[in-house]
Amino acid sequence: MLRDANHTTGLIGPNAVLQLLPVLERAGGVRFRDQVMAAAGVFEAPGDDGMMPEAPAARMHQALRAIEPEMAPSLAWAAGERTAQYILAYRIPQMAQVVLKSLPAALAGPLLSRAIAKHAWTFAGSGTFRIAGPLTFEIADNPIVRGEVSDVPLCHWHCAVFETLFRTLVDPHLRCTEETCCAMGAPACRFVLRRTKRS
Repeated sequence: MLRDANHTTGLIGPNAVLQLLPVLERAGGVRFRDQVMAAAGVFEAPGDDGMMPEAPAARMHQALRAIEPEMAPSLAWAAGERTAQYILAYRIPQMAQVVLKSLPAALAGPLLSRAIAKHAWTFAGSGTFRIAGPLTFEIADNPIVRGEVSDVPLCHWHCAVFETLFRTLVDPHLRCTEETCCAMGAPACRFVLRRTKRS
């Protein structure tokens, strides 16, 4: 269920949209991609050289959930994986990646968490990000689900970003779960990374 999310004025990283567009096109062709964009009131891709308003990014994710509620979780997850891969390719220096991978997970995890916190505005926008515990993050007033009401967590894009980064740089057995979601009435979306033997 979608309420008005047009009041948002914060900025967010353009990968919230840029990495979603090819996923939509692969899933349903140009027509499906353009359908979601039109429903969101987004008529061109944002530039990749700066921030973008968070409102149209939120509308893109919300339009996808409204148009294809069954496919939306897997498509948002795929876009989150692409976002993390972009971050690994262009935003985290290779030497830093080598160092993180060489450290025990107990040391690498907190280091990566602090680095994420320093750049949280790129995915949290006007929401409030905090490290809530070992490998636990919260985004209060998360703009990507702001105004939505749901019985289940909706932040598959965020989960995929966190999980892909931590699986790549800290421990391949880590999995991310969203335990609470603003769309469910919680004060913050809460993401927890746990180690599991699942592949």
